[in-house]
Amino acid sequence: MKPPRLLAIGRLKPGPEAALFEHYNARLRPPFAVTELPEARGSAAEVRRREGAALLATLPEGALLVAMDLGGQGPTSEALAALAERWEATGRPLAFAIGGAEGLDPAVLARADHRLSLGPLTWPHFLVRGLLAEQWYRVQAIRGGHPYHRAWRPG
Repeated sequence: MKPPRLLAIGRLKPGPEAALFEHYNARLRPPFAVTELPEARGSAAEVRRREGAALLATLPEGALLVAMDLGGQGPTSEALAALAERWEATGRPLAFAIGGAEGLDPAVLARADHRLSLGPLTWPHFLVRGLLAEQWYRVQAIRGGHPYHRAWRPG
């Protein structure tokens, strides 16, 4: 199985956000293959356009793109595990896109095969990496029957 790609705007510096991501990414089998792209400068619209173009340029050919977007679908962990199974069954390389501080450009959202939200709260883009890695580890635990995920707990 090819590792899922994580395409992210900004370089994650040492600190709690990086530690959280590294903690869960080390547990993933296979771990995310991370591509960091520089943050753009300019007006908000220009930043989104430039960063969006960079994200789309690094997207593997034929990839199934999941855009991390506040306006996306916010499934339960079990539903995300079911989505992951469907995505894997396509045989396409899987890539997640995390925008910068200005969010994702409409061109990235239009190209996305799925828009995924981590809930209605706004999360800093560097923290989203760790939250996504934890949920992807949880997805793997659910799919593998590992007790990490406790389905009996109220949501």
